[in-house]
Amino acid sequence: MDPKESSIMDQKASGEFVEDVVKQNKVATSLNPSMADYVEGSEEEKKLLRKIDLYLLPTIWLMYLLSYMDRTNIGNAKVAGMAADLNLDSSRYSITLVVFFVGYVIFEVPYNMILSRIRPSIFLSTIMCLWGCVTIGMAWVKTYEGLIAFRVVIGCLEAGFAPGVLLLLSSWYKRNEQAKRFGVYISAAILSGAFGGLIAGAIEGGLDGKYGIAGWRWLFIIEGAMTAGWSIIAGFILLDFPATSTKLSERERELAIQRIISDGLSVRSEDTPPLSHLQALKLALSNWKTWAFTVGYMGIVGSSTLSYFYPTLVAGLGYSSLNAQYMTVPIYAVAFVCNGVTGYFADKAPAKKGVFIAAWLAVSVICSVIVCAVYNFTARYVLLVFMAAGLWTANALSLSYASTTFGELPNETRAICLAFVNALGNLASIYGAYLFPSTDAPKYLMGFGVISGLCALSVATYLGLFIFIKHRD
Repeated sequence: MDPKESSIMDQKASGEFVEDVVKQNKVATSLNPSMADYVEGSEEEKKLLRKIDLYLLPTIWLMYLLSYMDRTNIGNAKVAGMAADLNLDSSRYSITLVVFFVGYVIFEVPYNMILSRIRPSIFLSTIMCLWGCVTIGMAWVKTYEGLIAFRVVIGCLEAGFAPGVLLLLSSWYKRNEQAKRFGVYISAAILSGAFGGLIAGAIEGGLDGKYGIAGWRWLFIIEGAMTAGWSIIAGFILLDFPATSTKLSERERELAIQRIISDGLSVRSEDTPPLSHLQALKLALSNWKTWAFTVGYMGIVGSSTLSYFYPTLVAGLGYSSLNAQYMTVPIYAVAFVCNGVTGYFADKAPAKKGVFIAAWLAVSVICSVIVCAVYNFTARYVLLVFMAAGLWTANALSLSYASTTFGELPNETRAICLAFVNALGNLASIYGAYLFPSTDAPKYLMGFGVISGLCALSVATYLGLFIFIKHRD
């Protein structure tokens, strides 16, 4: 047989197998006898949902809070004296931001391919402990090159966390339950900025020079120790997947699986053969929604790199280094409230998440455009607050929207889809790190101009997703 014909036949066979698996997941409810005793909304289910929330949400929330603080504390350290001590100009600082995302993007998909087959409680807590220890080590960095090396390692370790959490949450909650939970998850990143500013301000004001150690070095020591410490505790609390979690009784595990199947979502069972890594990858990359969500999320993440420059932008409004740390807090506080309220209402109409996302991004577009034309410091600060609220809220909803859309796919494929969207979306962080060079101060027209364009692209993408998905359904 001709090698080319053989290759085509192999591809067809693989595609047919993948389609068969998806079909099996869609009809799992009718094939599973245990579904006969499932009653939606029963007291037993409500009790289980509360137990799932209690185990998952506080644990993941604090894990992500510390994760995001470790990732973004470099912005606080910069204005607290690190830039002067390590001779960092605007270009060098941007490079320290970029190198984090190189390993972060590369390792996300492989990590989730592994996670789909092992226990999340072990995997997620282990990588968290490791990057917490590396963050502590950053306190003793002496050169710009050393800082680069630490940032690369932290990026490689953190790569498994965000996509892993997305997979874990999507494995436990129904479509009309996810927006609020993803909102809780993202609120940790939002509040990490507020806490980060408060902690940075307190450390800079109270520990700078203590035992001969600069304040920005204490920042890495304290936050890294908090991360490593919580990772150990989280390993004993965090739930695994519904079918394997030892923290639930056999009946609770059965009910957890019934809940997911009843909503038309995929769940691993003995009746469903596992996909190989290659088959799952093919299914993920051949799905047009994977690419559409990636484009939309890239616009959001690229715009959200603004958060790395909050202290710098606020300092440019005329505040001192210490006050600039504290003035970033209201930015995150408003975003936290908007995120929580929107997540609640989005679960009331899960099919319209694309509209919610587009609406909030439109707010960010408008604010960003006005910032380019208005140079009054107070007005710019207010616009920055609402612009950030739109970006953070859209971020949470976009993850929830992707999770529910990919929900019917096999577990291995859903893991790759979510990791792929998150990984390529974070590619935007690489060029986003160069949007606010010091030479553009104080107007930063290039940065706000690019963000306006990225947000507008995402508005069009999510509206398109909403229309096409609604039409096909």
